[in-house]
Amino acid sequence: MKFFLFLLLISFTCSKAQTPDSTTIRFIYNEALLKGKSHEDLRELCKNIGARLSGSAQAEMAVKWSEQKMLAYGFDKVTLQPIMVPHWERGTTEAGWFQVKDKINKVQLLALGGSVGTNGLISGDVIEFNSLDALKKSSPKEIKNKIVFINQKMDDAFIQTFKAYGSCYPIRGNGAVEASRLGAKAVIIRSLSLSHDDHPHTGLLSYNDSIPKIPAIAISTNDADELSISLKNNPVTFSFETDCRLYPDSPSFNVIGELKGTEHPDEIITIGGHLDSWDTGEGAHDDGAGVIHCLEAIRILKSLNIKPKHTIRVVFFMNEENGNAGGKSYAKIASEKKEKHIAALESDRGGLAPRGFVSDGNDNELKWLQSIAVHFKNYDLHVFEKGGGGVDIGPLKNYFSDIVLYSFVPDSQRYFDFHHSPSDVFENVNKRELELGAAAIASFIFLLDKK
Repeated sequence: MKFFLFLLLISFTCSKAQTPDSTTIRFIYNEALLKGKSHEDLRELCKNIGARLSGSAQAEMAVKWSEQKMLAYGFDKVTLQPIMVPHWERGTTEAGWFQVKDKINKVQLLALGGSVGTNGLISGDVIEFNSLDALKKSSPKEIKNKIVFINQKMDDAFIQTFKAYGSCYPIRGNGAVEASRLGAKAVIIRSLSLSHDDHPHTGLLSYNDSIPKIPAIAISTNDADELSISLKNNPVTFSFETDCRLYPDSPSFNVIGELKGTEHPDEIITIGGHLDSWDTGEGAHDDGAGVIHCLEAIRILKSLNIKPKHTIRVVFFMNEENGNAGGKSYAKIASEKKEKHIAALESDRGGLAPRGFVSDGNDNELKWLQSIAVHFKNYDLHVFEKGGGGVDIGPLKNYFSDIVLYSFVPDSQRYFDFHHSPSDVFENVNKRELELGAAAIASFIFLLDKK
């Protein structure tokens, strides 16, 4: 009997410690983990639609799938927002080899997004640089008519891998321009990944119209290591072919779903990710997980009959990967309509285990963000700090100076194993981690709406 009373006392004490907000958050997590739709929705997007590069048939079908899914979940309003997007295609021929003496080695490669094609097989002597800065310091005499190989590794010393990516990104973004400026016929980069494997990683490059556009490719980290070793003792010839093509801009859409606010319906909180992906893999982490996080968050709030005070708008942005037409158009149209946007949250860092949220707000906004950390302690979230919002929601800041931007932060350690590569497939997204991310975002939006 005493033991029973002891258990009853503990139960009473625990229940007294529960706040209404923490109880609601527990319900949100239960819905996500026990009745969640996120994993199956991501499977449909990845397997039934596939990779979704802007301007492609798959991107068009993804828009239809998204609209149908929002309608099926009973969102208060679902609209397609017309935009124009770039249309670049990889083509069908991508192959490469390097030759040392009489030995020919095949490599795994992907053309960088936006690259020109080779117009047949091209070959040239390879010259290696360990950084973009080292390339810039070289002379045209060293580079002319050669194929430049930029073998800059992502820095393993960074704990947050996005910082390692950011410090290495210029080799992809600016490598072709800098190599062409010095007379190179093509450029090869080491894939932006911390892993050592055979998967090349693509991504957008930049050209300068005043400088000749040369073909640009990424090779896998394993092939980069092999190429570098070969170059130490022997001259190397590299040969490759790509069939990239650029077409006129194509019509597309941002997909928008809403829960109407009960007290401040004209004040909008936007959440979202980008529906498009690169054309390799399935865009599961980048950014299938992000759009599904936000879709599931709205579904959960509606399922639990949580009626927001402000209008919560989920946006599946089109064309983040190679132009950001979706984000720019959304912000511009919102301004033209004289809408009132008070906050926005983006999920574009993959579907890995949730770690927290960051905000670009002032000191008072940061204090609020840190004040809600207590609600997430039992769910293993600990990052509540200053940070940026994201590519898609960033343009809102150009029109709404008082808006506060937030970003969902999952664990980053494995993200660049998959980013922009053939391995970014549904099977590499963990069901429970995806569900926990959706629950975290739904809980965050619940608290943000009450602020």
